[in-house]
Amino acid sequence: MCLREARQPSVPNGSHSNSNATFGFLVSDVARMLRENFRTTTPELGLTLAQARVLLHLSRNEGISQVALSAILEIQPITLLRQIDRLEKVGLLERRAHPSDRRAQQLYLTPRSQPLLEKIFDRGEQMQGVVMAGLSKHERAQLIAALTRVKQNLSLLAAPALIDAAPARTKPRR
Repeated sequence: MCLREARQPSVPNGSHSNSNATFGFLVSDVARMLRENFRTTTPELGLTLAQARVLLHLSRNEGISQVALSAILEIQPITLLRQIDRLEKVGLLERRAHPSDRRAQQLYLTPRSQPLLEKIFDRGEQMQGVVMAGLSKHERAQLIAALTRVKQNLSLLAAPALIDAAPARTKPRR
């Protein structure tokens, strides 16, 4: 976010506009509030938000490797490893050896995780209804479409940075 966006511009009556009305501030505040809401309204699940995210993404990608899952979650593999250890210890997921790569581990949900996932999905639907109250079906669809477009735009901005960050290949010697 640029400095100009963070400043509070003056409005005609001499007061200041709400600096939280900028896109970056709003998105950040909404994300923070959603995380806090999960923490305070779901203690009965016995999961942190990070653990719930692991289970949710694993439910969409069973058999995925730990490294690939860490990329999807955008966290370091060592951070994910700790989450996986905890979830495996309580019987919600299991590691299996990859059939053709001895070094790789594949991740699978256990039957014990299914009722918990249902509760997470149900709570997510309830929360979506609450946070989108007052928006028509059309407005909800527009909001999702607009945020999807913003995410795509940001992905395009990140792509050159990823290419620039890749190690340079050396030319073969002749």
